[in-house]
Amino acid sequence: MSKVIAVLKREYLEVVRKKSFIIMTILGPFLMAALMFLPMLLVTRGLEEKHVVVVDGTGRLAAVFSGGDETEGRAEERLDLPGAARQARRTPGSLALRTEYVASTGDPRAAAQPYLDRMLGKHGEVKLDGVLVVAADAFSNPDAELTYYSRAATDFVTQERLAGMVNRAVSRGRLAAKGIDAAEADQLLRRLKLEPVKLTRTGEEKKGGELGFLVAFVFVALLMIPNIIYGQEVMRGIVAEKSERVMEILISSMPSMSLLSGKILGLAAVGLTQIGIWMAMGALLAGYAGAGLAMSGFDPSQFLSVGIIPAFFVFYVLGYLIYVCVYAVAGAISNSEKEAQQFMGPLIMVMMIPWFLAMPIISNPESTLAIVFSLIPVFTPITMFMRIVVSEPPFWQVLLSVALSLGTIVVMLWATAKIFRVGILSYGKRPTAAELWRWLRVA
Repeated sequence: MSKVIAVLKREYLEVVRKKSFIIMTILGPFLMAALMFLPMLLVTRGLEEKHVVVVDGTGRLAAVFSGGDETEGRAEERLDLPGAARQARRTPGSLALRTEYVASTGDPRAAAQPYLDRMLGKHGEVKLDGVLVVAADAFSNPDAELTYYSRAATDFVTQERLAGMVNRAVSRGRLAAKGIDAAEADQLLRRLKLEPVKLTRTGEEKKGGELGFLVAFVFVALLMIPNIIYGQEVMRGIVAEKSERVMEILISSMPSMSLLSGKILGLAAVGLTQIGIWMAMGALLAGYAGAGLAMSGFDPSQFLSVGIIPAFFVFYVLGYLIYVCVYAVAGAISNSEKEAQQFMGPLIMVMMIPWFLAMPIISNPESTLAIVFSLIPVFTPITMFMRIVVSEPPFWQVLLSVALSLGTIVVMLWATAKIFRVGILSYGKRPTAAELWRWLRVA
């Protein structure tokens, strides 16, 4: 045991004394926040303005796109600039439209052709972002369609915004044809606000929605990313000591299992130290911002429960031990870091399946997919923790997932120790799957 502690201490101190560890511990939360929020910020900036021409085959939508119809005056649909091109009033982060309205008396598709050419820059004019064509029978034909032309068919935000504006006006027009005036039509067509609420098993009501979804992703990233980082540290350390023949000296002075256990536990302690510091930083930030959040009516307890923190540490350790065993085997059987990375490539893709399935699992944590993956040993720590963050899985499932993870860790440590014992002193060609199986049997 003393040798295990000695190796643990050496591995721990060697990492935490590095400048890279100190820098990443301080800057890590900010870098992760940037990786999460920068794409959203860029998307938001990308929504600053779209210049679109609306070719209206009905000739009845002028009030929506070029008039002053105040009954269309919802903040997300009202256009402010006078004339044919105006800027949409909007809340921050929503789409702004600058539109040119064209009423067509003939074929709207033919009338749209000059604007399509302009969108493609054929006439040297300022390019358009899109052209919306409204069918001539939009008010009378329930099967009529809108056609939106753009240089990118994936511009869903603009498409949905324009479709919403036209559909609202068409619906009002159809109701008007039935004798319902515009004011009453607006009341009938007003959308109701949806407030997502999570009901706990004790009957407590908590808020959900997009922020709850984001909180789940943040915690899952904190659970998974350090496991991969420190698993690679174990692999690199073993490969380096093996290639420098240091491992031969270490193996001669202690059992291979003690050496392996010390390395694994030492880097597990490093990971827990770093995450503990991050959480302390988060707690200080939350405490500092608490007064402002309370004044704004935001209650973090609506999205986090007290049990999430201990559950995080439990599943972090379980996930780490599963991951690191695979990395240790990669290091033991490889003669270089390149070989080890090649060996780990396919395995990492398999082990990251819960991350690839995070959206459907978080969106529907009680689905068959979520339940099955939370009980598959290799995927259990990540998947079950996702479910715990956003819902309340049955207690027996949580206990079963922990038991399965512990059983998997015992088996993997046993197998890793056997492969480690033989592979750590094996040089030359990397062993095949058949040779690894023989090592398990004879070691």
